[in-house]
Amino acid sequence: MQVTTSSGKYSVKHYPDTIKEWKKEGNYFYFYTSETILEVRIISDKIIRFRYAADGKFQRDFSYAVSDRLEETPVNFGLREYEENFELYTDILRIYINRDDLRLTITDSEGRIINQDEMGFHWQYYLQKGGKIVYCSKQIQEGECFYGMGDKPTDLNMHGKRVENYGTDAYGYQKDTDPLYRNIPFYYGLHQGIGYGIFFDNTFRTIFDFGKERENTTSFWARGGEMNYYFIYGPELLQVAEGYTKITGTPDLPPLWALGYQQCRWSYYPDKRVREIAAEFRKREIPCDVIHLDIDYMEGFRCFTWSKEGFPEPAGLIKDLAAMGFKIVVIIDPGIKVDPDYAIYQQGIQKDYFCKRADGALMEGDVWPGKCVFPDYTNPEVRKWWASLFKGLVDTGVRGVWNDMNEPAVFEMGTFPEDVRHDYDGEAVSHRKAHNIYGHLMSKSTEAGMRKYLMPHRPFVISRSCYAGAQRWTSLWTGDNVSSWDHLWLATIQAQRLAVSGISFVGSDIGGFIGEPDGELYVRWIQLAVFHPLMRTHSASNETGFNQEPWSFGGEYEVVAKKFIQLRYQLLPYLYTTFWQYSVNGTPMMRPLAFVDQHDKQTHDRTHEFMLGDNLLISHVSEKGMKEKEVYLPEGLWYYYWNDQVYTGKQTVKVATPLEEMPLFVKAGAVIPHYNKIQYVEQRDTEEMILHVYYSDVVTSSVLYEDAGDHYGYKNGQYNNIRFKQVSTKQQFELRKRFFGNYDAAYRKHHIYIHGLPFKPKEYIIDGKAVKLSAANASAGVFKIIAERKFETLVIK
Repeated sequence: MQVTTSSGKYSVKHYPDTIKEWKKEGNYFYFYTSETILEVRIISDKIIRFRYAADGKFQRDFSYAVSDRLEETPVNFGLREYEENFELYTDILRIYINRDDLRLTITDSEGRIINQDEMGFHWQYYLQKGGKIVYCSKQIQEGECFYGMGDKPTDLNMHGKRVENYGTDAYGYQKDTDPLYRNIPFYYGLHQGIGYGIFFDNTFRTIFDFGKERENTTSFWARGGEMNYYFIYGPELLQVAEGYTKITGTPDLPPLWALGYQQCRWSYYPDKRVREIAAEFRKREIPCDVIHLDIDYMEGFRCFTWSKEGFPEPAGLIKDLAAMGFKIVVIIDPGIKVDPDYAIYQQGIQKDYFCKRADGALMEGDVWPGKCVFPDYTNPEVRKWWASLFKGLVDTGVRGVWNDMNEPAVFEMGTFPEDVRHDYDGEAVSHRKAHNIYGHLMSKSTEAGMRKYLMPHRPFVISRSCYAGAQRWTSLWTGDNVSSWDHLWLATIQAQRLAVSGISFVGSDIGGFIGEPDGELYVRWIQLAVFHPLMRTHSASNETGFNQEPWSFGGEYEVVAKKFIQLRYQLLPYLYTTFWQYSVNGTPMMRPLAFVDQHDKQTHDRTHEFMLGDNLLISHVSEKGMKEKEVYLPEGLWYYYWNDQVYTGKQTVKVATPLEEMPLFVKAGAVIPHYNKIQYVEQRDTEEMILHVYYSDVVTSSVLYEDAGDHYGYKNGQYNNIRFKQVSTKQQFELRKRFFGNYDAAYRKHHIYIHGLPFKPKEYIIDGKAVKLSAANASAGVFKIIAERKFETLVIK
């Protein structure tokens, strides 16, 4: 078959022919045709890697995405030969490989089709650029839905869409803008209740078509490199998510303060203004842990410097702010100003650390400092050097770093030309192969430096661009968004999509980076952001000088913003526990409803509702002036957070949405831990931990994880894993608690609030000791009980 390239020249598409021979080496199987080799690697019973050598020779087996902690755990696997195909098997999967053309069919052990090639692997020469364009096409199964792919600002279910991965500075992007900042070539398929995932580990520009060009075919291809993809079976979508993070890794726990509220603007300048902002937060008793400094804190936008005029004594400023409970996060871009008197530039030139064009000239481009050069982060020596540069910032007191402009973004050119050369850890490639991992490796080396010099404290890094697997070292925000109701909707879509693409530690610029929200939009955005793991307000400088602090919109809106930021801090133990589950198992913190109940087709296209962790369901207010909202609830019983009204799931319910509320539901049976009201994380109450328990007559389990909130003692067992089990009936409430770990938490008591008891209680029994209930124990149908921290059983009769 012939196709026309953009140059008007023709290139023949090539397809594998008949298998001539095969061999097995451990858990690797190789199938040889006259030109092509298929390598099948059995990683586990559910994870299989497929890798093709189009012309009989594999490229270097190397990945910036795959975790070095990936373990191969196949138990029982083998191969059977048939006349028309080969069958590879595990205890769970069957992979059928056609003898005639290497096409694949993957089924479960009962023969149900999970994934099936259409044309399968094929390729053509890339006449314009060199190398090969590698393709794979699959059949779309009946009713199949597609999810994942990172930050794409489009409907969660991508059936009928085509998307592209090529990191782009998409200033003021809109719905369906593509490509955007992140490059995560991973998607989910869901059909007949069966979920699977495909991770195409290729750093070239990649394109994914989910039935847009041909309605019955999904395909993915790259303009270079190998066809190298991992197949991940669920069958539950959350199991697929956990399988993907088994491959690409999970993060360490962040410092607890990084889950607090963060305030940012382009720019808070000079230091006097930063002090004013900090003082205002404390005066108004609005919780906040972090203030960000944008590019104006630097001397002429030179990275790793401080403005002599605006920030003459940065260490003193940061020390004073620390005494008030604030941490400082500073921005660092990749562009290094061309300036012979600038030490960072001198070092990079002397050591030959900056990117070059094909003819050997330095890659130069204009960004904020003017003419700049750019480190080649694909060189391990450059990464070590870059990491070393953070010592000065840490010594000054900086606790976190914000990497921006790292797609890479260059004024006028947009990004690097394709002829720029990169080391690529010893391979020597063009920017075509390195573009999608440039920001990925910048943030990796940033985190390495911060981790080294902050020890024993935990680092905090936030990045704009990345590749698959970046969750191991950085958080993300969704980029330069707009102050509009449309972008409020996009914020929840992008955060959910990134979470199921392996990166849960994400948020959006609250209120929008570009433009000026009114008070209603800002408050509704704050409400949504309470339930995003990264909660940061950020806005651009503008001619009017308008700011986006929680008090900027007048008293009516300040009261509501304060209420919800306080709620964020009250929910921090729940949020931190959810992060721990993500850190240990790779389970997404935010879960679209399709990932909560994939067997209910009503959930497959829901975008407004999502769950945070195991027990909270959120549906943000998405339109101006909205007085009520319809919310779809998955199976089960759900308490409305604001009044404890109980709703049955698998239906749409309508709730009022006054400005001071948003739709928030708690799963029946849940134990939701709370802090008391605090102004910053280090102030959290040392006397008690509050537990809100929601009655259910179905056996349910909940968990509370706790540690010091900083340092690495938790890696040596200094943590508590507290397991709750509710085994109640309609006549009796019973909560069992099991305590694992040896972290000596400061609090000594639990204040326990039981919601929704269907009977009038007379007494409660804690670890066998009975106590009569009095009027003081009840308030508006909620029963309050005080118990010792290590109680084991609570019974209410």
